Amino acid sequence: MAFQIKIHQIRAFVEVARQGSIRGASRVLQLSQPALTKSIKELEEGMAAQLFMRRSKGVTLTECGESFFQHASLVLEELRTAQEEIQQRLGRHAGQISIGMGASVSHSLMPPVIARFRQQHPLVKVRIMEGQLVSMIGELRQGELDFTINTYYRGAYDHELAFEKLFEKRFAVFCRIGHPAQAARSIDDLLRYSWTMPTPRGSYYKQLEEMFAHRAQAPDIGVVCETFSSCISLVAQSDFLSILPEELGTSALISHRLAMIPVAEALPTAAYYLIQRRDAQQTPVAATLINLFRRQSRTLLRPDSLIVKTR
Repeated sequence: MAFQIKIHQIRAFVEVARQGSIRGASRVLQLSQPALTKSIKELEEGMAAQLFMRRSKGVTLTECGESFFQHASLVLEELRTAQEEIQQRLGRHAGQISIGMGASVSHSLMPPVIARFRQQHPLVKVRIMEGQLVSMIGELRQGELDFTINTYYRGAYDHELAFEKLFEKRFAVFCRIGHPAQAARSIDDLLRYSWTMPTPRGSYYKQLEEMFAHRAQAPDIGVVCETFSSCISLVAQSDFLSILPEELGTSALISHRLAMIPVAEALPTAAYYLIQRRDAQQTPVAATLINLFRRQSRTLLRPDSLIVKTR
């Protein structure tokens, strides 16, 4: 008969993997180190596979351990989701939702949606992770993120993630107020300046990279920022130029420090998608939050909006 894995063994394994040590997992789970060690040993013996490499200062996953971790962490998240769904269907609207946001979504679409959601569901905790899709793949796969709203660049994730297009944004070239480049009208006129961009990994900035690859000359991007906010700060407080969402030109928080340069060249628009695992079963409150994002996205279609269309 096949080895029957027990839930306490899965919890022990996942936490030891996350903490990198028996001691760290012991603190988090509030279990003794001998009890955790026993659970891991039983799991490895039952599966006839070594899951951890023991080091002098902790443990690391073996190749088998890495594979098992992907499944085990998803099992725990699915169980948590199932428990919360039952409670929510019984009218007890508590629990937790973890979502990922592209940086410009965090600055524009997200605040009114989260404020409205918290009014409707004050007992639900919301965790927000900001960044590009590529930085969220692991948590999406493991069920630690319920969904993300982000830009997407075609690639290896098509088969495992579901994509629903919500809206588009226009982007523009920006500099600080008073920059000598403000009078320029072409990207060619800006090539002598230094540029900064957010990282191009698998997002809108990958599209820009391809656009510039087809030009005879391209901006000298000497600084790549891992966060959107650091890119904005660098442009606002130095002579660097960048390509950022056009809406920043009217933002109450930053427009007094940034100037939009009306270059003749058409820049690609950025499409934003609701992205989740294809097999994801959202809880009622997570589905409510998704619908709020859908409705807020549709409001961006008003005539003065910078968003041009939805699907």
